[in-house]
Amino acid sequence: MMPMPTSTVTKTKTILIVSQSESFAHSLKKVFDTNGYQSATVSTTSAAVSTAKEPGVALIIIDRRLGDVQAIRQLRQVTIAPIMAVQDAANSCTDEECLQDYEHNIDLVVCSKSPRELLARARAILRRCSQQQQGAHIRYQVGPIVMDVDRHEVTVGGRMVELTPKEFQILRQFLESPNCLFSRQEMLNRVWGEGYALEEHALDVHIHSLRQKIEPDPTRPRMIITVRGVGYKLRG
Repeated sequence: MMPMPTSTVTKTKTILIVSQSESFAHSLKKVFDTNGYQSATVSTTSAAVSTAKEPGVALIIIDRRLGDVQAIRQLRQVTIAPIMAVQDAANSCTDEECLQDYEHNIDLVVCSKSPRELLARARAILRRCSQQQQGAHIRYQVGPIVMDVDRHEVTVGGRMVELTPKEFQILRQFLESPNCLFSRQEMLNRVWGEGYALEEHALDVHIHSLRQKIEPDPTRPRMIITVRGVGYKLRG
């Protein structure tokens, strides 16, 4: 089940797709258009900057194979829209390349051939921005887990569970993007902030504690799933 915030996402906003590959741009555009979003494609940095200046651009998706750091800087100067770098899994980026993208002020890097994952992540970003702008009451539900952000409350199957602030933040990231795989470093960046000196093992400790509180059988987790050698995801 997808997260269900009280407020709904406005789907008339434009998603700007930047890629020199016509087939890649077309495939991304098709994903969003068929799911009720309005999208536009451009193939050059100058066109992207020009379009990003226009009102209504809610999200910018860049084909990370462009490798144009200057383009990111120019876009940041003309728009507050979040920027998402995308690359298909067949040519996936390394962990070091992903970290460099984040350092270059990209909000999210996605290396996947799954249109469903791409859509889910874009939807999560758009939903978060919409809620911040509207000051909406934020509530998520995935399976038996219900989170009320404003009240800082979590219930599992109707049972109230007490979470630490960090456990709450980790769970919120999962609820915003169910079925999406988070690397350990990505989750650390999201919860503790980029550049914070913390060993990845510290995240494992928090995940273990979180499972003790929300899983029916923590020794055989069914909700927060470990993907060996990569990270974690919440089964939606």
